Amino acid sequence: MEKLLLVSLFQNVTGLLRQVEPALKGKSVTYIPTASFAESRGFLARMSRWVLRGMGLRVDTVDVSTEPYETMQRAFERNDLVFVVGGNTFYLLQELRKSGTDELLREAVRAGKLYIGESAGAIVAAPDIAYSRAMDRPDRAPDLHETAGLGLVDFYPVPHEGNRELGAAAAQIVREHAEALDVRPFNDKQAHYVENGVARVLNT
Repeated sequence: MEKLLLVSLFQNVTGLLRQVEPALKGKSVTYIPTASFAESRGFLARMSRWVLRGMGLRVDTVDVSTEPYETMQRAFERNDLVFVVGGNTFYLLQELRKSGTDELLREAVRAGKLYIGESAGAIVAAPDIAYSRAMDRPDRAPDLHETAGLGLVDFYPVPHEGNRELGAAAAQIVREHAEALDVRPFNDKQAHYVENGVARVLNT
């Protein structure tokens, strides 16, 4: 059973995680902070690890840009959930590809492990990430030569609708791509929950 929770700002929607996965205490999560390292304020995104710990989860941090493949493979095998932190989507996809973690992620989702994607972690789940150029800088990923995403969902999430800093970029993405793509904007207090291919919007 494939399950994904796509969010803009995790600390605002922790109740939605409890709603879709009520038995969290004692479980473990593969925590991937890689996208945040390409942003100057990435440390703010990484605060989510403390939120997860406060919810009773054991957090197993894996930076896919530096960890050996075997370390990442063991993390996906032993942990119950996957959390992909926000930041630069293009850098994230570059490092997922270079490390081979993209396929490990797909296997984990196919195995029924809940995927929590925050901002960039939500966008990278799309069929392709090129639509997010208004929100992210592609030049942060000089080794990324094509933009096919993980394909975990068949639509194009647009996080941060109405956000003070990123809301204008979200609105631009919708204007530019609404006719050609199934873009689905959501604000910082919402989530897209996908279960076995069926998506619905959750509100706090």
